[in-house]
Amino acid sequence: MITLLALAVLAFAAYRATQLAVHDTLLDPARDRIFAWQERRPESRLREFVITLISCTYCMGWWISGAILAAYLLATGKFADTPLLVHGIEWFAVAGGQALLNRWDDTRPQVG
Repeated sequence: MITLLALAVLAFAAYRATQLAVHDTLLDPARDRIFAWQERRPESRLREFVITLISCTYCMGWWISGAILAAYLLATGKFADTPLLVHGIEWFAVAGGQALLNRWDDTRPQVG
């Protein structure tokens, strides 16, 4: 099981990675290519799913939180030490922290 400090750091990392994936201009060219791919066949359910995934802070944040948690657990050698159910609960905790940070960010006044 991970500590509260590690949980907080992972939630902040997941928040930042989610912002990068969904909003930051650094990935605009990649997102534009995916949007153009979807526009070529807008009736495709798979393409619609991919667009929803990359446009939704909470959808993308869920998967990014899981990836960051898995990377942390594997890098620190803590994956095998704990039952899988506990890792699932940790995933919910990291994703919940990420979602709270994104919600807080969405309610702040935009500058500029």
